[in-house]
Amino acid sequence: MDDAPIENLTEASREKLRQTVAKIERLEEEKKEVAEQIKEIYAEAKSFGFDTKALRQVVRLRKIDKSDREEQEMMLETYLLALGEA
Repeated sequence: MDDAPIENLTEASREKLRQTVAKIERLEEEKKEVAEQIKEIYAEAKSFGFDTKALRQVVRLRKIDKSDREEQEMMLETYLLALGEA
């Protein structure tokens, strides 16, 4: 492997690279922990009798601006009507 690009990095650049990689690794670990917590909350919701598929859809829809969501729903309804599915 050619080490020329590595040799062109200053010590400051190498340190910045190390810090960047460390930050990414730390955030990936935090993301993994948060994903596990979310999974546990969905399991708890299921134990209360909530439909987790519907719950996930509610969470997803609430992230979308109301006007955008209405536009998407209108388009979906139009397509379903065109296919004879509504």
